[in-house]
Amino acid sequence: MADTALRLPAGSTLFCDFDGPIADVSDRYYHTYCLALKATQAAYARRHIALPVRRLTKDQFWFMKQNRVPDTTIADWSGLSGQQIDNFLGRIAPLVNQPALLYQDQLQPGVRAALAGLRDRNIRIVIVTLRQASQVLDFLHQYDLATMVSQIYGSDDAETAYANRTEHKIAHLRAAIAEQNRLGFDTRHSLMVGDTEADINAGQAFDLPTLALTCGIRSESYLQEFSPTEVCCDLISAVTYLTQTSQRYQTATH
Repeated sequence: MADTALRLPAGSTLFCDFDGPIADVSDRYYHTYCLALKATQAAYARRHIALPVRRLTKDQFWFMKQNRVPDTTIADWSGLSGQQIDNFLGRIAPLVNQPALLYQDQLQPGVRAALAGLRDRNIRIVIVTLRQASQVLDFLHQYDLATMVSQIYGSDDAETAYANRTEHKIAHLRAAIAEQNRLGFDTRHSLMVGDTEADINAGQAFDLPTLALTCGIRSESYLQEFSPTEVCCDLISAVTYLTQTSQRYQTATH
């Protein structure tokens, strides 16, 4: 797609995912895995069955998550089999959004500067996420970033984010675009920024340029399979890229 499609004039809107681009969730996801594995082992121990559990390192676990290795395969590599895998998988969703684990999320490097840069250019940041909006707002307040975000479109279900279904992200983005238009905000030059195939597919469903970020839960090679407009390493790199393409557009039109 041409650079001119990526210009963000003042007053336009940038739709951005939350987990990955803004929040680093890798510690929470890894601890969820460890807790579910330990709980599964303990459940079988109470039945006097010793499981040969092999806990993956965080690097091993995150590499597999980034390359879309199924959770069943991760469980298999961790020493589980058969109904043990089902037992393990059934523990993930109830654990992953527990308050004690949510606080393990960290702000991605460069996010504050990225949001400030967009704000200084009068670009509205609208978060479109499968997380609950209240969780996102709590996180933004924790890092004193709430005033940099115009609106948050989230899910009612606490477990929706982990499933990361494309149809859910498309529905959320559709609602976000429709409401921005009703409120009179410009979405003609909008973009979708995210770190998964759901974000890319959602943006493409509405003919939006898509910037895929590799700082989240998908690898660059995996994201490239979905033909995003551009792949960047993180949000600050994406903002730098957008600034450069906008400057080239302005130079070309003067």
